[in-house]
Amino acid sequence: MIPALYGTWAALIPPVVAIVLALITKEVYSALFLGIVIGAMLYSGGNPIGALEHFFGILHEEVSGNLGILIFLIILGIIVALMIRAGGSKAYGDWASRSIKSKSGALISTGLLGIVLGVDDYFNNLTVGNVMRPVTDTHKISRAKLAYMCDAVAAPVCIMMPISSWAAAVSGIIDGYDGFTLFVQAIPYNFYAILTLIMVFLTAALNINFGPMKKHEDNAAGGDIYTTPERPYENVAEMKFNPNGKVIDLVLPVIILIVGCVLGLVYTGGLFDGVPVQEAFANCDAPKGLSMGSCVALIIIMIYFLLRKAFSFNEMMECLPEGFKLMVPATLILTFAWTISGVTGSLGAAPFVAGVVETFGAGLQNFLPAAIFIIACLLAFATGSSWGTFGILIPIVTEVFPPVNGLPSPILMMAIGACLGGAVMGDHCSPISDTTIMASTGAQCHHINHVATQMPYAVVVAAVCFVSYIVAAFLPNVIIALPIAIVLMVLTLLLIGKLNGTLGKKA
Repeated sequence: MIPALYGTWAALIPPVVAIVLALITKEVYSALFLGIVIGAMLYSGGNPIGALEHFFGILHEEVSGNLGILIFLIILGIIVALMIRAGGSKAYGDWASRSIKSKSGALISTGLLGIVLGVDDYFNNLTVGNVMRPVTDTHKISRAKLAYMCDAVAAPVCIMMPISSWAAAVSGIIDGYDGFTLFVQAIPYNFYAILTLIMVFLTAALNINFGPMKKHEDNAAGGDIYTTPERPYENVAEMKFNPNGKVIDLVLPVIILIVGCVLGLVYTGGLFDGVPVQEAFANCDAPKGLSMGSCVALIIIMIYFLLRKAFSFNEMMECLPEGFKLMVPATLILTFAWTISGVTGSLGAAPFVAGVVETFGAGLQNFLPAAIFIIACLLAFATGSSWGTFGILIPIVTEVFPPVNGLPSPILMMAIGACLGGAVMGDHCSPISDTTIMASTGAQCHHINHVATQMPYAVVVAAVCFVSYIVAAFLPNVIIALPIAIVLMVLTLLLIGKLNGTLGKKA
């Protein structure tokens, strides 16, 4: 069935309604649900029975397609519960409190851990938040800032990491070229990812805070790490833990999980059937690979803890439901987010956006990379999907810029970089983004607080990127364009820090 409003501006009504309601009410579940209902009604032409059928059809399709991610989330929750019960998290927190002497050191350590875990953003967001939360709490860092550090490092690192699930996804949708090679060549033009990482570490080192984040950090310095009345994680009962736990009880399970997930990804890509590593990542099935790898890792971790006599078998079994409960909010929001994305797709959001780009693309010429960046930002913000965004736009971009003498033009690589960066930016700002939800979950931060505090940071980087893409289009040499973008970003941050009085203030 093709609805009457298919491929029109009405396709963007459901996510826009959900986003606006979430920001106004500060409550995500009802906002997402209402957006889904509106989308289903638009699809069915106002027929309630048809809307109900469409709702459950999309729900079944999305949950079935993403079941591996849900399994991965639950297993990760169980592993976190095991590490807490074994005393690993407490031991690591105590060690980090002794070893990391400053707030800036805690933030920089959080960012560095995010870079190390750059193979997959889901895994990255959840693991970094859970591992570093005791450390940032000790140094009176707000949960909103921790969520920002997780989110702002995860996707930018993954989108520039040649060996990652993101590289595999992008490479697979580029037609007419060697997708992996073009992905690598476009990395220096992914200004948003590069400049976001610069912002993360510069703001951490110089203690620059602005927008709503400044209020959260000021309050955290006084002992309130939540700030707003909405603080769902404040009274969460602490799990029992082994007082004799050691740092290795956290570090080793994390290493086992990383190795398991990487092996799971390349296994699904055919590595053990003789496929080269690069192709194995390009062909991997991320949901299946992450769920398989994490399941094997969980078994090994459980055996390790039993051999270590960190707790009894019965106590270990108690961690299973505890871990599941840790991930209930994330799985519920993710299910709604995937469903509203599916409903939006069924209304023809992709062809509508594609038509807009094709209509105006030819006349933009040198301004096209900057325009593609903004369009990608808006589409990812409205749909909550960075992968869906570059899946829509990259095939259009490759058609707009044909090869020159059989080779991709510099403007094509720039436009792909702009598309990927814009998709990540919109994803960072969207309340219905799955990775944003996971960053909130990992940091145990109220989701809307994370969105509200992260958005000004993302918008500042986006503004610098927009100007940088215009400059780069007239100076199509990355050796010139990238340093200009970096200098603009640094000067902008120093100016912001100077104006709001946080520059140079002791962390």
